[in-house]
Amino acid sequence: MQYSDFKCFQFRFDAGVAFVSIDHPPINLLDEVLSRELDQLGRDLEADQSVRVVVLQSALPDFFIAHSGLGRVGSASKMVSTTRSFRLTQTIGERFRNMPKVTIAKVEGRARGGGSEIALAVDMCFAAAGTAIFGQPEVAVGLVPGGGSTQRLPRLIGRGRALEVLLGCNDLSAELAERYGYINRALPADELTPFVEKLAHRIASFPAHAIAHAKAAVDAGAFGSLAEGLLVEAHESDLSVASEVTQARVTEALKVGAETYEGELELDFLARLSPLR
Repeated sequence: MQYSDFKCFQFRFDAGVAFVSIDHPPINLLDEVLSRELDQLGRDLEADQSVRVVVLQSALPDFFIAHSGLGRVGSASKMVSTTRSFRLTQTIGERFRNMPKVTIAKVEGRARGGGSEIALAVDMCFAAAGTAIFGQPEVAVGLVPGGGSTQRLPRLIGRGRALEVLLGCNDLSAELAERYGYINRALPADELTPFVEKLAHRIASFPAHAIAHAKAAVDAGAFGSLAEGLLVEAHESDLSVASEVTQARVTEALKVGAETYEGELELDFLARLSPLR
């Protein structure tokens, strides 16, 4: 059966809409396993002519996607090639943005780091007021975000607010994210699912070619130079990963609560990191 080989997702298909629930406990960490499956999922959905709208959501109430796995930092090469190349999270995001069908994120829990970047990459994002949280905490551990946020956020919310998010490393509530333009709308939790499902089914009822052409036209105006910006972001992110300061800070973060359920709920482990001298 199609889509039967995935371990990190639950699927429901209804009238041209694919509802994909991310189920990679305990926190939907964007590690090697989930990244690999998201990459393959994007390829499969893009090629599936029966799907016209994709809704990405989570089977875990507290987390949409926590962030990218920090374990990869320790194993990364200290030498960074001058030949630029895209990061996997960037590629995943671009596939969900570029596919000739509509992609929607429905966020009810935490979407930080790579999880935030996936939500930023899809066509629309709707979130639950009072429970959904967005943020980019990478700089706090010495990293440069490498999944698209340095390029997408300025286009969505402006340079000043993008720097506030990226350098402040604070969580944004769904309500503030909506006010900034980070997401489409923050809706009461009990209204979120009915709203998203109604919108998804409405769009899926329209001609597929018209959806694809409209997306292409909008993207030509909004993201004309995005690919070049993503290459710059990926290179700067690689340089940050190669830093000895970052390597030590990530190691310490993992020791004081990063990537644990309790530590990731409120990012309390950031306050326990040693002061930089």
